[in-house]
Amino acid sequence: MTTAVTRTDDDRCYRAVRSRDPRFDGVFYTAVKTTGIYCRPSCPAITPRRRNVEFYASAAAAQHAGFRACRRCLPDATPGSPEWDMKADVAGRAMRLIADGVVEREGVDGLASRTGYTPRHLGRLLQDQLGAGPLALARTHRAHTARILIETTDLGFADVAFAAGFASIRQFNETVRQVYAATPTQLRSARRGSAARGRVGSITVSLPVRRPFDGRRLLAFLAARAVPGVEAVNATTYERTMSLPHGPGRVTLTLGADSVRAEFALTDLRDLATAVERSRRTFDLDADPVAIAEQLVGHPILGGLVAARPGLRVPGHVDGFEVAVRAVVGQQVSVAGARTVIRGLVERFGTDYDTDSGVPRVFPTAAVVAEADPETLPMPRARGRALVAVAAAVAAGAVVLDRGADRDDVRDALLALPGVGPWTADYIAMRALGDPDVWLGTDLGVIRALEALGHGQRLSPDLVDTLRPWRSYAVMHLWHHLNDPLSKGSP
Repeated sequence: MTTAVTRTDDDRCYRAVRSRDPRFDGVFYTAVKTTGIYCRPSCPAITPRRRNVEFYASAAAAQHAGFRACRRCLPDATPGSPEWDMKADVAGRAMRLIADGVVEREGVDGLASRTGYTPRHLGRLLQDQLGAGPLALARTHRAHTARILIETTDLGFADVAFAAGFASIRQFNETVRQVYAATPTQLRSARRGSAARGRVGSITVSLPVRRPFDGRRLLAFLAARAVPGVEAVNATTYERTMSLPHGPGRVTLTLGADSVRAEFALTDLRDLATAVERSRRTFDLDADPVAIAEQLVGHPILGGLVAARPGLRVPGHVDGFEVAVRAVVGQQVSVAGARTVIRGLVERFGTDYDTDSGVPRVFPTAAVVAEADPETLPMPRARGRALVAVAAAVAAGAVVLDRGADRDDVRDALLALPGVGPWTADYIAMRALGDPDVWLGTDLGVIRALEALGHGQRLSPDLVDTLRPWRSYAVMHLWHHLNDPLSKGSP
């Protein structure tokens, strides 16, 4: 695979292409030299000869090499690479920030500042690891957003260009032609009859999923913690408001057979790409469930749980600060008790969004909570002071709770705040930062689940280490084993 990958890796990639294995969609891209087109590994087209293909670590790298996206398999619509999602290194962090729209909002300088590197050094790192620099990676992301808007809305092309983050309509037209070998008009005409379309004023997007995907248990987890006014959950749908860079919005995520249907109502269309990324991370759609299961299923204690619940995900979140509030409030109280307290905070400090909908409120911002008097909060005084301290640190930028932040730095900064202990910091890392390797060994639910399995209250350090790098998923299996409404006879 191009960008410092060995011939053996290329041969393995070609075997995946020959088998049309969808597990590798988004992990690498296949470029066919005789056609000038690049595809996802599972593309249904006739498999090209080995000598005619090259492999790339990113769609941007394939485009930079002069290849166009296949209009049959739509390689830009694959799930994100689980490698980028898992890694805590600068490339993984940068890719998550690019997907969140940071380059469009803050430029390459802003992206570099967030990762702690100079723009030149960051460019070299991304070029070495992904085959493309930050501008090319962001350009690919803009093209994907533009295609979604072209195919699923009736927006004029000037509005599409603006919403996708292009600087001009000319740049938009050139990019679409280069990436898809079609004009915007041709893309809209080709998909108009079959594209999923939302209600008036909404945008509907199909979010691809790696199988297996246990969406029902993910929704059950979210339902138990749903805050009235901000979230609404049923057996197949999760709806919530979210704070986005250009204004509030709402998303409705519905489980489907092979994807998750996302319907967005946005104040500003420039937030579409950001809303899509934050929705994907809420449902952990970029995880590789097969790789996770292969690591965990052989565990002497948890292996049976993993086999019983294939495709279990770690629910992420649309707002890192909201996770922090939930973590602080949830210290040493029940899930139901924490939910009641948080509902009171939303009613007191949140803002109205759409009073006619089932989710009429937006969760309060860190700046608002930071101004609260901790003595008046509906919780013990020490916990109230901890909550206000976390809010003040987030509002000041001393603690950054997004998936582009350095996880170790965030943990250290949180632990330096009064009232924030290891459990709180680690829970935030698991759900806000997307860390797949968090072990909550002191969590009461984990302890009780281990007791129910007949193995005492703790795993030995050696047994915990064998769960790496997927310890967050092991925690989820223990939580679901303890209280799983979808499994008969669960404790």
